[in-house]
Order: sequence, then C-alpha cells, then structure tokens
Amino acid sequence: MNYQYYIADVFTDQIFNGAQIAVLPKADGLNAEKMAKIAKELNLSETVFLFHKADSDKHRRMRIFSPLGEINFAGHPIIAAAYVLAISGDVALTEPLTKLEFEQNIGVIQVNLSSQDGQPGLVQFSRSVDSIVDRFAPSDDEICSFLGLQLSELDHKKYSPRLVSCGFPYLVVPVWNVESVRKARFNYAAWAQSAAPQTAAQEILLFCPKSSSPEADFNARLLGPNIGIHADPPVGSAMPAFCCYLCSFEHTQKGTHTFAVERGEQSTRRSLIQLEMDNKGLENLTIRVGGQAVLFAEGKIMLPD
Repeated sequence: MNYQYYIADVFTDQIFNGAQIAVLPKADGLNAEKMAKIAKELNLSETVFLFHKADSDKHRRMRIFSPLGEINFAGHPIIAAAYVLAISGDVALTEPLTKLEFEQNIGVIQVNLSSQDGQPGLVQFSRSVDSIVDRFAPSDDEICSFLGLQLSELDHKKYSPRLVSCGFPYLVVPVWNVESVRKARFNYAAWAQSAAPQTAAQEILLFCPKSSSPEADFNARLLGPNIGIHADPPVGSAMPAFCCYLCSFEHTQKGTHTFAVERGEQSTRRSLIQLEMDNKGLENLTIRVGGQAVLFAEGKIMLPD
C-alpha cells in the first residue's frame, strides 16, 4: 500500500532553513511498528502520522516518531502537520483563521492556522504548563568551564542562571551577545566534575537578549552531554521552560508578552519561533507558540501489502 508523505521546513519561511519534519497526512492502516520503521528510514528529527476522525474534518489523531521511537509531545510536528493539511487540500482554507485540533499522547492541542487568498501562513498552538523554577544552579565558574566561556560573557544585569522544568528540566544560562551563544562548546569532562549532573538537567538552554535579525528578540541554543559538540538542535521543546524562566524574574511585568526567539544562523538552518505568554505571576502559565513552514519535498512510501 502507498502512503503520501511531505517534508516541510518548519519555523521558517525559507527553504533549507528551520527543522525538517515529515508528515503522512493519511496514515490510517499503519500500526506502531510500521510507523517506527518509517521514521527510522526517513531519519529526520520527527515524522508525523495523522489519522482522520470520522466525526470531524478539523480533528486529527497525531502520533510522532523520531528514529529512536515514539514521542508524546513535540511542537514542530504541530506546525508541520497544519501546514501540510492545508497545502495538500485535506483542510480547506475558506476563512482567514482555521481552527484545528491535534490529539497527541498528552491530550488535545488547539491550533489556529491563518491564511490569505487560500495560502497558509502562521500556525499557532497554545499550551498551559506548570513549572518548577529553582534558583540553585552551578557556580558561574563551573558554567563557564563546561561551556567554554569567560565569566565576563555571562549576563547578570537582568537575568541569572536558573533551573526550570515544565516536565523536562533545563539549565537556562543568559549571556550578553549572539557571539557567545554561537561560540560556546560543551566540555563533558568539566560538566562531570561540576555540580550540574546533580541537578537532573541534561540540557542547557543558552540565550542572549539580542539577535542577528531585527525579527527576533532573543537568540537561543541547546547544548548538553547528549548533544553533539557542533550540533545546533531545534529549541522548540524548550520554549515553555524559557517562558517560565522569563516570568520568574520580578522585572517581567504581569500581562501578555509577545516576542520572537531565533535559533541558529543561515549555515545552521535558522529558525524563528513566535511566542506569546500570559504572565499572571502563577506557577501555571499559558503560552502560544507560532511559526511558519515551507514545503521541501513530497513523495510516496510504498509498503508491501
């Protein structure tokens, strides 16, 4: 049996940028074993399988697989799936805003797909997250040792390193400029000798309140013991924790904040993530994540009957 698939570049409006996500918009008939094999064969960060609900043309069951197995939640597949449903004609764009529902393993995600003249634009989804913010963090000396930075590069004027978890813990580290974000190199030996492994955070979100582009307010990058030294992986999964981190500072005013986070640069598949957060001074935070996508490829997967 043949299955149509699409590959979209996500959180970008330019081909060869963003994160590559594969989408099978009509995956009915595939079981978990076959989905895992397809994801491993395509070997992208995530492959999305969509299953139509008989009682609704705007609701899809969504299952997400990486080459290593199934993932309960991820943001990039939401953007990719909404975009692919639109460009493939599976969802008609008759209004400026089309509402969709994607049922992931963690629950139903509400999605808004904007369009103009029948062409998809920004895709936005909302999440309500509970956070734990811990001001205990490794010392500045330790942080600099396992990131290959100088003490003068850390930003303590407005922010400070903190541990944040919305179900998955991150060590969030602020620096002054994009150059520090780009040049940082993770040192496993220094990490192992520091207090960091005791915190349970295995990923570091390094960021600066500047960007190489006027479109973005922050530049961010993930590093850690399980990330390649020259890798620049997608940061979308860390954005709920980043929003909670920003809200943990008293100078972040109550109310709704809108901003954009840039990941990478042209040589590392630059991404641009649009964010909104409703800061009410509570542990629970509502955030909205948005981005665009472009089509890179489409084809057929031919499985034996």
